Amino acid sequence: MAQYSIVQGDLLDQRVDVIVNAWNRNFIPWRLLLPQGVSGAIKKRGGTAPFRELGRIGIMRAGAAATTGAGSLPFKAIIHVAGLNAFWRSSESIVRACVRSAMGEVNRLGVRSVGFPIIGAGTGGVKREQAKTAMIEELRGIESAASVLIVEYRAKD
Repeated sequence: MAQYSIVQGDLLDQRVDVIVNAWNRNFIPWRLLLPQGVSGAIKKRGGTAPFRELGRIGIMRAGAAATTGAGSLPFKAIIHVAGLNAFWRSSESIVRACVRSAMGEVNRLGVRSVGFPIIGAGTGGVKREQAKTAMIEELRGIESAASVLIVEYRAKD
């Protein structure tokens, strides 16, 4: 079972090896979008390199994961998960698939720690507690040596 903890704060301020970014299915070029939430923060603080790299990956199925560099952020990589369906909505099943896919990448990369946002609770429209519960339940069934940090966003004072 993956060991996890929940903290409040900004995902980009966490001391983890990699972070997860809830993204779309990658069928609209990133430069035509106005990224919000974690994606917007990555673009603002880390630059556009991760999104240019992600754009070369092509269309992703809902729940899939793709790993890119971290731009100028202090992480080893960013794992982008397709947390939205073709109608820009998420669901509990997509959230669960995103967790499985992201943790598959974590295990493949062999990193020691990963930070997750609450997947699906922003643009995706899943209620925050429902999304968090789905993530926790899914993590309980995944074997991993990495420690998992679930970060509930709280703006700095």
